[in-house]
Amino acid sequence: MWVEEPAVRRRMPDPVRTAAVRAVMIVSLTLIQAMVAFLCTLTGSWLAFPMVLGGVAGTVGATWSVLDVWVTRQVWNQRHGVVSVPSSTARQMRRERRRARRAERRAPREGGAGIGGHGHSGTGRGRLSRV
Repeated sequence: MWVEEPAVRRRMPDPVRTAAVRAVMIVSLTLIQAMVAFLCTLTGSWLAFPMVLGGVAGTVGATWSVLDVWVTRQVWNQRHGVVSVPSSTARQMRRERRRARRAERRAPREGGAGIGGHGHSGTGRGRLSRV
């Protein structure tokens, strides 16, 4: 019987996973092309030189695709709040979402008298922190 087990690691974000799949495909095709170029060189085929040139171009493309995975991952982390550095755009987005949530929670309370019928005097007493 099949038993579903929870994943040990979280799934990669879609753009990162797409870039990684693309990189694996390009690297594997480049390795195949390099092997064919090597075998053509051993047999002395006329196809050896064009295959070597294609192998060089494939190596450049494979390097580019692996760098694309790295850059895509870094951009995803910065935009979606994984990297917590002052220059992160995610920090500002989180701050704006937090303010919007607090404003939503505050709106119903400001209309009524609150719990127990006591209104706020506006001095901020009873709050743990200032926002």
